[in-house]
Amino acid sequence: MTGHDHSHSHHDHEHQDDRWKHDGVRVIPGNQLDTNVPSTPGMDRAAAINFARVGAQKLWAGTVSIKPDAKTGAHHHGHLESVIYVVKGKARMRWGESLQFTAEAGPGDFIFVPPYVPHQEINASPDEVLECVLVRSDGEAVAINLDIEPVEKPETVLWIDPVHRDPNEKK
Repeated sequence: MTGHDHSHSHHDHEHQDDRWKHDGVRVIPGNQLDTNVPSTPGMDRAAAINFARVGAQKLWAGTVSIKPDAKTGAHHHGHLESVIYVVKGKARMRWGESLQFTAEAGPGDFIFVPPYVPHQEINASPDEVLECVLVRSDGEAVAINLDIEPVEKPETVLWIDPVHRDPNEKK
């Protein structure tokens, strides 16, 4: 016994192939991203995966680039969770009610931004563009720009997870 069900007809198989042909995997060429997305001053966002482009119900994915020595305005993404993957350059994140906390990430690093957290992305390099891949937890694009007066000297936070903390942190 092979375990295969051969009771469906050839016609059913053709219909199934057709459905997946148009409702299956999608490839979005990197040079065809949609730049018509909500943005924040200081950065260029472009959508690859969203509801409008591919019918994504629960994800938004795209790219973000920030020019050397530039920073974005303070903003948050409402109820969405965000993941930023640094492809090239050096990212400096500031967050908090007064952007009082800071951390840095380089190529290969991931950054998680929880819902409603005020934050700002900064390109920490004076001569290299910061290039990142961005993924959010919903197919909609939400960017709420904030008018925040940042503290002059933010506190550096070296924290990965409850197990892997900064070795210099007081217990």
